[in-house]
Amino acid sequence: MPETPSRPDELRPPTERRAGENFFRRPLSYVRRTERLTVGQQRAWDTRRHRYLVDVPREHRELSVHPDWSFDAAAEFGRTAPVVLEIGTGLGECIVHAAAGHPERDHVAVEVYTPGVAQVIVRAGHGGADPADAGGAPGRDLDNLRIMQVDALELLRHGLPEASLDELWVFFPDPWPKQRHHKRRLVSPEFAVLAARVLRPGGRWRLATDWAQYGEVMLKVGDAAEGFRNAHGPGGRAPRFEGRVMTSFERKGLDAGREITDLEFVRV
Repeated sequence: MPETPSRPDELRPPTERRAGENFFRRPLSYVRRTERLTVGQQRAWDTRRHRYLVDVPREHRELSVHPDWSFDAAAEFGRTAPVVLEIGTGLGECIVHAAAGHPERDHVAVEVYTPGVAQVIVRAGHGGADPADAGGAPGRDLDNLRIMQVDALELLRHGLPEASLDELWVFFPDPWPKQRHHKRRLVSPEFAVLAARVLRPGGRWRLATDWAQYGEVMLKVGDAAEGFRNAHGPGGRAPRFEGRVMTSFERKGLDAGREITDLEFVRV
């Protein structure tokens, strides 16, 4: 099991620090943490991950995406439908709720942490309901949901066909609040270029954060990005996206007095 490095300059998966590897290493927006699963998560992982988890071929490390591979949504879901992809799914509240509520769309969850992936599978097995509210009873499977445990930037760079997404969600990414860690933030001009690559014309890039300074950065990145227009005018914030369910993570931010910034950009 990978161990979390102890020093800030070592915040990257141990699998990226093998002796003899000389390939370029960009700063990562995530840190692989201890991946202990609960009993329920382990059961879901052992018995049902093959239903939901896309088998992504790797290149040089655990979460990489082989450059010769590209996700074929029509083949994976067995139909042609609008595709929504969420980066940093966490415990899956938003994407599973969306998949359950919009069977006419296909949904892809991108998450690097195994407990998060396992919890998405748990939720999916209850038809989108909170397992606690469902009393532990399984529900219908969500045929319009898949999960990828991959580096999101590699997926956007070459793992998805151009103009293949109808919506791209980035909700509450790690704000990396310390100045020396800002280079690790997910949303950047580079990310905007990749988002423009995978979204179809008219597609929506939705973002949310509870860190005001990061929200300002996101707004500047989106407003300056070629291929996008701010759905609410230059410098405009979006109203709270009704498709984003209230999560415990967002509630903690609100309870701490942090204001939520919602943004929406349209691919032109």
